Amino acid sequence: MRITRHLAVTSVALTLAMAMAACSGGSSGSSGAIGNGNSVSSAPKGQAERGGTVTIAEVAASPNFIFPLAPATNTDGYNVNLTQGMWPFLVYSGDGAQSVINPQESLTSSIVYGNGDKQVTIDLKDWDWSDGQPITSRDFTFVYNLLKANASNWVGYVPGLFPDDVSKVTTPDAHTVVLDLTRSYNPSFFTDDVLSQIPLLPQHAWDRTTATGAVGNADRTTAGAKAVYAFLQKEGGDMATFATNPLWKVVDGPWSLSAFRTDGYYSYVPNTHYSGADKPIVSSVVETPFTTDTAELNVLRSGGSLDVGGLPLNDVKQAGALEADGYSVASIPVPGVAGIIPNLYNARVGPELQQLYVRQALEDLIDRPQIVSKVYGGYADPGNGPVPLQATGPWASPLEKSGGPYPYDPSKASALLRAHGWKVVPGGKTVCQSPGTGPSQCGAGITAGEPLTFQLLYSSGNAATDEQEAAIQSSEAQDGVTVNLKAEPFNTLIGAMGSCTAASHPVATCGWQLVDYGYDPYPLYPAGDGFFNSTGDNNSGGFSDPKLDQLINATEYGSQTSSFFAYEDYTAEQLPWLWLPNQESVLVYRKKLQGVTPLNPFSGGLNPEIWYFTK
Repeated sequence: MRITRHLAVTSVALTLAMAMAACSGGSSGSSGAIGNGNSVSSAPKGQAERGGTVTIAEVAASPNFIFPLAPATNTDGYNVNLTQGMWPFLVYSGDGAQSVINPQESLTSSIVYGNGDKQVTIDLKDWDWSDGQPITSRDFTFVYNLLKANASNWVGYVPGLFPDDVSKVTTPDAHTVVLDLTRSYNPSFFTDDVLSQIPLLPQHAWDRTTATGAVGNADRTTAGAKAVYAFLQKEGGDMATFATNPLWKVVDGPWSLSAFRTDGYYSYVPNTHYSGADKPIVSSVVETPFTTDTAELNVLRSGGSLDVGGLPLNDVKQAGALEADGYSVASIPVPGVAGIIPNLYNARVGPELQQLYVRQALEDLIDRPQIVSKVYGGYADPGNGPVPLQATGPWASPLEKSGGPYPYDPSKASALLRAHGWKVVPGGKTVCQSPGTGPSQCGAGITAGEPLTFQLLYSSGNAATDEQEAAIQSSEAQDGVTVNLKAEPFNTLIGAMGSCTAASHPVATCGWQLVDYGYDPYPLYPAGDGFFNSTGDNNSGGFSDPKLDQLINATEYGSQTSSFFAYEDYTAEQLPWLWLPNQESVLVYRKKLQGVTPLNPFSGGLNPEIWYFTK
């Protein structure tokens, strides 16, 4: 399950929001060298100063929904950036720079599996909501009841997973939740992928069906849960009242929203009743919007009001100048997978993209090493398959570490196409000259003379992404494959993408052919559910493979590393996506702002509750 659908990882990830993410690289030092999250350019250590406002840049990032359980129709990943500091997930991912659970920040004191991993006992910490009321197991059952009655209208729902996989919920006391599951699960999967995506919500304040109605226990019936959910979702979409609605003032995270504008500007103040150990030291955090990373960099260079921003990878050479202007610079791995999604059911090019050999040829023509070195200056994961090489613990397979199944090889791509009936015209237009379904023919639905011509949509606002797409366009043309580029704002892009399948592919939502909206983030356990399985909520292109479904299930039900590698390698080979390098995030912050490092890869490095200014 992926609540964080199309998540842009963090508001400052930023410059990286649409197509970035990470693998750490580079070394610490001066003269513009970039630290890797644990080692940063020199920053003064001084006496901590309480108070002050931290201003963070956000590039092309506009959240539009505040209720943490967003509807299935809302795919704006920036919403999680807005809400997670107010309603954190049960399990907090990332401890410093480590890809592990953070026990101090998690809402749970323990999670114990029993009955052959078919039962989960969750002990909640003795924390409070911002209105002074205690957090209890009733808050968990409130979330469960809402999702059980409304799962199909929840953006994080994957059929068969939470809440479908829970047969019974009991609460032995105010701080204990016991989940009886429908089957045994791999504890790593259930904790790191499921519980790390479930927030607690204040039943005592939100269990109502109207703004003026009394709070009760409406969620305990299906009809009541539907009415409560409908009310909260309606309120959650009213952007004009995000900062004033009393509902959203009841939080359990370190922050409370103090202002919000529809252009993407918003600000937080500390939750003075926050129970966690890391209580905010600064007095406010401001997220200020920029339409492009170039505009943001100009403000950083001018010595403007920004305290934290992103350094575009095509401008890494500016690091030295920024350090001279009083900033520190650090790089950070952001776990996730980047790629181009092929629409297998597009009316025109779907038959071509359904052919594995076509997808293989397209991948063989993507010069990933060149993109990493020339476009991203070495600051990118190589993109060898569905699992990145860093910020994912032990989950990268030997195949991926060795370069993946499809290293850059134009001659291999050309041979593949010729072997399947195509007339390859390097630098020109490759066309099908042997239509049909035989082993040496183009394949079902492909007509004589049909060219390999595709439109690639991608997220605008990032110069490095523009360079990447242009590089792909050029390398594909070597074997006569035409890629026409079109950049669109992130929200426009994902709004136009429908989930296309064999059963339903209306032109209105399935007219797209290839899309690169950036990357999808992973939780601690980087399984493929939601992305590459047949019913995955992020499986927009309609890829369906029963064997892959079984391999994904094996990673969720069993805990053997060999099962995970089998899933990973098969997915890499079958190309449900065309794999791309995953850009590294480079964070720029004022030297007098401390506590920023080590950078948490699962928050994009943004944990302002532990930041402070020095005198």
